[in-house]
Amino acid sequence: MKYWLMKSEPDVYSIESLKKEKKCLWDGIRNYQARNFMMKEMEVGDQVLFYHSNHKPPGIAGLAVISKEAQPDPTQFDKKSKYFDAKSSKENPRWHCVEVKYKKKLKNYISLDDIRNVKSLADMMVIRKGSRLSIQPVTKKEFEIICKIGEK
Repeated sequence: MKYWLMKSEPDVYSIESLKKEKKCLWDGIRNYQARNFMMKEMEVGDQVLFYHSNHKPPGIAGLAVISKEAQPDPTQFDKKSKYFDAKSSKENPRWHCVEVKYKKKLKNYISLDDIRNVKSLADMMVIRKGSRLSIQPVTKKEFEIICKIGEK
């Protein structure tokens, strides 16, 4: 099992949106490294920290789980979508996405500053300068610490 932090702007798609829908395709990712995480490393059952980015304050709002492995991202074929990619075809898709299933909302929202203030989380990618990747691996230890803080 692997552990991930996945970012979404809450005014676009929040933990509440996922709770309401129960599951969703994590579509619209147009970064090759993030896409490769979904295509090559994520597996059903992997655990997810759901992170609200571009929020005041940004932070971890809840938990989810990977419920389906990578599949072609349908938004790349939709000419009306802002994620349309004219260079992509159904025979040779460039972009993939996983399905994410709601697990729970944390009792306590964990802000980016909260994460920075926990010594044992000092190596998390999300607090590194210039780290803007929307999908990031986290260690089992980091995941467990976040869960413990979120449920206090």
